[in-house]
Amino acid sequence: MPDDPSPAAITTQVTDLLDRLGISYRVLPHSEPVFTVETAAAQRGVIKEEMVKSILLRDENRRYVMACVTGDARLDPKAVRAYLGGEWKRLSFANAEEILTVTEYVQGAVTPLCMPDDVPVIFDEGIARCAKVNISSGDPMAGLELATQDLIRAARARLAKIALIS
Repeated sequence: MPDDPSPAAITTQVTDLLDRLGISYRVLPHSEPVFTVETAAAQRGVIKEEMVKSILLRDENRRYVMACVTGDARLDPKAVRAYLGGEWKRLSFANAEEILTVTEYVQGAVTPLCMPDDVPVIFDEGIARCAKVNISSGDPMAGLELATQDLIRAARARLAKIALIS
C-alpha cells in the first residue's frame, strides 16, 4: 500500500475496472484505514445515506451473493433469499476468510465491483434513488464517489427491496 494516500496513489482492481469502462469517479482518501460505514463517511465528508454497504452472504450450499444497501439501512437476508428463489437455502453472513477468498477484499473494504461471475450482485432499490454513491475502492485507505447508474451498470446489479431502514 502506498505511503501517500493521495488520489494518484490509489490504484485497485476497482479503479482499473472503472477506467476501462470509461466511468468517472472521485477518489476520497482516508487519513487512516477505515472499516465501518460511520468511520468511512466521516473520513470522506459524506452522508451515510450515500454510502453503499456491500455484504457477502452464503447459503447452505456455499453459494455466495453480494447484497448492497445504503449506509443508513440494514440488510434483510430473508428478502435476499426470497428474491433469489427457492433453490437458495438459509442465508448467513460470510466470515472474514470467506470474504477475502471470494471477493479478494478485506472485510470492511468490500465493494460490489469485480465480483466473480457466479456471485450475483443485488442492490436495494434505495440505492437507485441516490444521484451519487460512495463505495470502497477495495483499499481501506480510500473510497470512491460515482454516479449511481454507473455503479449499477458496472456491478451488473439487479434491484430489489432487500433493506430494512434503521
